[in-house]
Amino acid sequence: MTAPRISFEFFPPQSLEASFRLWDTVQVLAPMGPRFISVTYGAGGTTRDLTHEAVTTLHKTTGLPVAAHLTCVNATKDETLNIANSYAEAGINQIVALRGDPPKGSGGFQKHPEGFADSCELISALADTGKFTLRVGAYPEKHPEATDHKADVEWLKRKLDAGATEALTQFFFEAETFLRFRDACADAGITAPIIPGILPIENWKGVKKFSAACGTSIPAWLDEAFDKAIRDNRQDLLATALCTELCDELLREGVEDLHFYTLNRPELTRDVCHAIGVTPQVKLENVA
Repeated sequence: MTAPRISFEFFPPQSLEASFRLWDTVQVLAPMGPRFISVTYGAGGTTRDLTHEAVTTLHKTTGLPVAAHLTCVNATKDETLNIANSYAEAGINQIVALRGDPPKGSGGFQKHPEGFADSCELISALADTGKFTLRVGAYPEKHPEATDHKADVEWLKRKLDAGATEALTQFFFEAETFLRFRDACADAGITAPIIPGILPIENWKGVKKFSAACGTSIPAWLDEAFDKAIRDNRQDLLATALCTELCDELLREGVEDLHFYTLNRPELTRDVCHAIGVTPQVKLENVA
């Protein structure tokens, strides 16, 4: 079985200690030869400047293709496109275009009076510039705001038709979840690559909270397995084994690309990559 192509997602640091953690994470994972790395954007645009700084710094220091997350929450169209243009001027030509999460406690997404109404409008405007390769989010389980699974597939098709070329999914815990979604997308006429998002479980309590917020279901067997593993202090071993098994199942079903949500902690992701045949390819240089 051929080793997959991989990509990694990081979030922008918000302290000096977190900055060191990010650089350490990149140093550990860059030798895996990722197809690209991406940097997230906080809810409500709260990390706009931090994201920009992290993206441009990684672009300058790693030699890796860097994709910047960009949302349209709490920003005018001009503000959003100015950020995109600043990326282009810095030589960054890949964007993960998302509507974005509203600020906590806001009661839901509210369009800025002079902003983009949704991700499709944002994608279309970015595509019109001709400057970027555009990726979008996809939801193998029902998005919390979607009426049903069919709506998620239809919305993904709209985003791809607007100018995106590839989709990255929300994380999930069973291969069948992704495979059913992939089949539904194919039935809807979607031909663009849909890349499964993989979350190595670093902290089970935190992952359960995160899952509840984004609509990812937790199988009962998984909750039971981690409860027992935590009692026995074997949670990292379980996390590595389960994530490796998930990736292996996907690869056996024809998946060729995997996108890892690293949470800026590289060890489990690195170990899983090694287990599925991804070996170091390049040496990272010039990281401050």
